[in-house]
Amino acid sequence: MVRGKGRKNRTPGTFGSVDKLPSGLFRAQYYGPDGRRYKAPTLFLAQQDARSWLSVVHSEIIRKAWQPPDMVVAENIKLTFREYAEQWIKTRDLADRTREDYQDWLDAHILPVLGDYPIGSIEENDIRVWYGKLNAETPTLRARVYGLCSTIFNTALADKKVPVHQNPCKIKGAGSVTRAKVIRPATLAELEVIVTTLPPRFKLMALFATWCALRFGELTELRRRDIDLVRRRIYIRRGVVRLKSKERGVAVRKVKEPKSDAGSRDVSIPPHLIPAVEDHLRDHVGPGRNALIFPSMTDENEHLAPSTFSRHWYNACRAAGRWVEAADDDPDSTDHADLTLHDLRHTGAVLAALTGATLKELMERLGHSTPGAAMRYQHAANDRDTAIAVALSKFVEPERDIEGMSNDRAKSRPPRRSRSNGSSPRRRPKI
Repeated sequence: MVRGKGRKNRTPGTFGSVDKLPSGLFRAQYYGPDGRRYKAPTLFLAQQDARSWLSVVHSEIIRKAWQPPDMVVAENIKLTFREYAEQWIKTRDLADRTREDYQDWLDAHILPVLGDYPIGSIEENDIRVWYGKLNAETPTLRARVYGLCSTIFNTALADKKVPVHQNPCKIKGAGSVTRAKVIRPATLAELEVIVTTLPPRFKLMALFATWCALRFGELTELRRRDIDLVRRRIYIRRGVVRLKSKERGVAVRKVKEPKSDAGSRDVSIPPHLIPAVEDHLRDHVGPGRNALIFPSMTDENEHLAPSTFSRHWYNACRAAGRWVEAADDDPDSTDHADLTLHDLRHTGAVLAALTGATLKELMERLGHSTPGAAMRYQHAANDRDTAIAVALSKFVEPERDIEGMSNDRAKSRPPRRSRSNGSSPRRRPKI
């Protein structure tokens, strides 16, 4: 037999080809999605067996589960979601507080339902049933838990050793949530009452949170060396994070760098705050360069606890009228402030925007790396819409005034007398 004669046996319209070898056996081969030609790892006794093998490969390509033969590894089909998730969270590069949150969400909301299933067996319907049982009254937590589950599946999908061929988390919009709380920025009048009511050692915290847009963690880690009164600058290089873990019954606090490059920034201090800064440094801060600007009330070397500040903050919110009483018809409601120290950043963003600051400038001042994050702090000032309406009217007021003045002049102008020669007065040219 001439070499190659009668060996090609490809039916038009089918996937791959089957070649009959001189030995009488059949060899299957095909072109993969990467454009390369691959052969079956074994020869077949019958042509139909070779075709069946090609059909299986073709289905893998259609399902996007195909891998080059040299990359195929043995899959652990008994690997449970719990085993993979625990391995995932250990090897993931996460901030300490984020790691704690993820572990809590797994333990409380994901693993009790999905943990014992083989990870490769979980389907879209399983996710929908699980998601439907999550508490809809906590939409933000629900979205974050779903997002974590989807992220774990995405990692497993990219891991060739895990038998996951698709991400079953396909519920549209489940990983995002609309802001539930509508923040009403504090007015300058409310801010004045708040600052006046706070104890002297905390007044500058509220002023820095507003006029310099600093976060609580940034404020409580500020040290004397971070404030430059000559250049009127605050150097934000660190923040303190309060972890859920405890040592001797006290929550662990960890000093860390900002989570993004944008968080490490220099913030200019408005000139009208300089006297208050000088007074605070003199009366409430130790002499050393590392002395905390807002230390604990019991130990100047320890960070201020949020609970300590909150007691005084609530009193200030009551005085400023930013306090909500519990509803009589809702047994779950409680008295609470409708303004937080962090919300003062919104007030600062509004004031900065009214000065004409661009979005890029606001991002740098607020310490945001994306425009979307900065846009969440954009609000319309209470009197701004009225000012815009008044300004719009000015476009038509001059025209109306001119028209009115023209009519008034026409009514008061005496009739023209004809010239002595009886000729009509010369008309003025139209302008």
